[in-house]
Amino acid sequence: MKLLHIDASALGDNSVSRQLSAAVVARFKESVDSLDVSYRDLDANPIPHLRGSSLAGADAAEVADAENVMAQFLAADVVVIGAPMYNFSIPSTLKAWIDRVAVAGKTFKYTEAGPVGLAGGKRVIIASSRGGIYTDSPADFQEPFLRQVFAFMGITEVEFVRAEGIAYSPKHREEAIAAALASLPEAEFAEA
Repeated sequence: MKLLHIDASALGDNSVSRQLSAAVVARFKESVDSLDVSYRDLDANPIPHLRGSSLAGADAAEVADAENVMAQFLAADVVVIGAPMYNFSIPSTLKAWIDRVAVAGKTFKYTEAGPVGLAGGKRVIIASSRGGIYTDSPADFQEPFLRQVFAFMGITEVEFVRAEGIAYSPKHREEAIAAALASLPEAEFAEA
């Protein structure tokens, strides 16, 4: 089984989403023999934002990195993403990664009946951290966006491990992390 682990927080060791994504990956490592894990830290190793020169393939190194990002994503059975909420949505570094994997002809296509996802059969687990509490809030553009973009690519098995209200107080942060860790999904993968 191949697992792709992505972290997007800019907070390093102080990041709750990194702590949660690492716990999810650790659970898979404990449970799955011969797990092949690929890792990308989007803060330390960001992907350039999509520009005209990106689409034109003007930079050979950028093209090679984009091809590697796509290959890792397509090869993964499970994708674990540490995704903090920044300004009601996701970090721009994570959006840049999504722009490299949401590609017509590779992970989706358009038909006369509408778009069709081509990347189905994957399990995506999002380790989400939020300073406030946004579940079921109209101000939550993080979770609906991530669900939509993966569904657009044909991935319907998207799960969230969420720590909310972590900025309220040290006690609330501790309790939110403990609750999120207690809700980690099982490390299993159903073959499509």
